Amino acid sequence: MLAYIVRRALYAIPILIGINLVTFALFFLVNTPDDMARMQLGVKRETPEAIEKWKAQRGYDRPLLWNAAAPGVKKLTETIFFAKSVRLFALDFGRAEDNRDIAREISTRMWPSLALALPVFLVGLAVNVTFALGMAFFRGSALDLWGVIVCVTLMSISTLFYIIGGQYLIAKLWRLVPISGYAGGLDAVRFLILPVIIGVVGGLGAGARLYRTLFLEEMGKDYVRTARAKGLAERVVMFRHVLKNAMIPILTGVVVVIPSLFLGSLITESFFGIPGLGSYTIDAIQAQDFAVVRVMVFIGSVLYILGLMLTDISYTLVDPRVRFD
Repeated sequence: MLAYIVRRALYAIPILIGINLVTFALFFLVNTPDDMARMQLGVKRETPEAIEKWKAQRGYDRPLLWNAAAPGVKKLTETIFFAKSVRLFALDFGRAEDNRDIAREISTRMWPSLALALPVFLVGLAVNVTFALGMAFFRGSALDLWGVIVCVTLMSISTLFYIIGGQYLIAKLWRLVPISGYAGGLDAVRFLILPVIIGVVGGLGAGARLYRTLFLEEMGKDYVRTARAKGLAERVVMFRHVLKNAMIPILTGVVVVIPSLFLGSLITESFFGIPGLGSYTIDAIQAQDFAVVRVMVFIGSVLYILGLMLTDISYTLVDPRVRFD
């Protein structure tokens, strides 16, 4: 197992390097530092002197990839690529365009993101599995038919409808929770109730429909027919056999989502004013803060690769037939 983890970690290095190179090309070859300076300064303050000053303050006055005027190894290190991309591998995220420390912002904002994402993930998983198991148990009945109709209907509705409708009905008309905002400590609960409910409802349709398919697939296998032939009750077959074996693809599928919880929800955090990493990324895009966007792209890549590794490892934990040499 340890050898497999080390091998997968080594495989991830060239992938991250490739992603970093593509991201650098998109940010600096397509959009030059001069273009960044013009967008930040605006038309009224756009002068050659102001552009050069802006670039010098943020380290964009260096060559992109090769500094021919520098001595020795500084030909590589005294470049924009090394300062803005290579240092990301050492978790040196630098500063945003407004001079705030990006690493400090991430360490502060990740907790509101987790406070929102973890309940949505855990409650949503439990609700989806329960709803899907009920539809599978009553397969072919009116309850199953109406359950599928509800799932398709929920899938057809945009997340924005749930957010705006929830804010208007629950927060504005009924005044049960605040419309938006965030507070620290236990006071955060009243600000998170509505986003969590909307997150669970918004993912119920697709999740329950997928899990229902997995349960029905398991119910058609030979070991289930054998269990029924032995006289086991349908309830026992469903919970002791079908649910247990169907949880293998379910758990391995959701493991890949766990690392992305740190990045938060872009739309939900922005609409509800939650100071997490999702709203931080949206604000950076709107402010054209390319330093923050680059860092968030890099972190997202690392977390996604980590999620894939955790998915492979989880197979050995839930399925004893799988072994890695």
